[in-house]
Amino acid sequence: MDVDTIWKNGEFLDWEDATTHVLTHALHYGTGVFEGLRSYETEEGPAIFRLDEHLDRLFDSAKMYDMDVGFSRAEITDATLELLDRQDLTSCYIRPIAYYGYDSLGVSPGDCPTDLVLAAWPWGTYLGEEALEDGVDVMVSSWRKHASSQVPTNVKTTGLYVNSMLAGEEARRNGYVEAIVLNKEGNVAEGPGENIFMVNDGELYTTGPAQSILEGITRDTVITLAEERGYTVHDEAAISRGQLYTADELFFTGSAAEVTPIRSVDDTPIGDGSRGPVTADVQEAFFDVIERRVDDHDEWFTYL
Repeated sequence: MDVDTIWKNGEFLDWEDATTHVLTHALHYGTGVFEGLRSYETEEGPAIFRLDEHLDRLFDSAKMYDMDVGFSRAEITDATLELLDRQDLTSCYIRPIAYYGYDSLGVSPGDCPTDLVLAAWPWGTYLGEEALEDGVDVMVSSWRKHASSQVPTNVKTTGLYVNSMLAGEEARRNGYVEAIVLNKEGNVAEGPGENIFMVNDGELYTTGPAQSILEGITRDTVITLAEERGYTVHDEAAISRGQLYTADELFFTGSAAEVTPIRSVDDTPIGDGSRGPVTADVQEAFFDVIERRVDDHDEWFTYL
């Protein structure tokens, strides 16, 4: 990667020097919270998409773990903008992460300090460039999504992504691009790193918090844009596994995945096995906004 700088705890460091101790609490117990967001190259210059909402969720996640981030939203915003500027980044992926650092190694973080890190690098489409048009083949994972009664699913915690890794790697070992994860009741939750939408008879359905999902910011974006285009969106849907196979269309959403069609589930073609018309329409609306081809929702952008 053609990047050389990371921001950590108020300092800009060389990439290779941004290290942490091997007895860091988060390394052993997964006690970190993070975000993933993107900056896009637009006609008005580089613009970070929905930075405020991502920072809101970062602070909410930290609150869940009694973690003091140690920096204000304004300080993190300024540091992020300077990080991109220092590295001449326009279109890129941005990763803020706060985690309990090195002090003691009991399960309780005790007096462990909180480390805050900001990194950014060029990163293309998460599931492959061709996926945006051609769609992806997925499988329903044998691994279930943890329930919100066990660990909070509404915050973005590092340790919980072991569940996502297991599901995703199972899919890839079996020749699929990605997985769909069911919740403990056997209903659809989401993808390992994406929310999921189903289209039937021209209406959109997406699973809600009661299904043990992380409420994605791209999910919220797509709901807003779809409703503005006149679609009915059911955003608290309970979707059974069987409904996946008979759906007219399916697609993933996420900061990394953006809006990615699903063309088959467990080798069963979805619709005609290609990107459906509603997915294409929603996808067009999404990229029109994030690439600033339209003036709508300027409040979603932080310009460099």
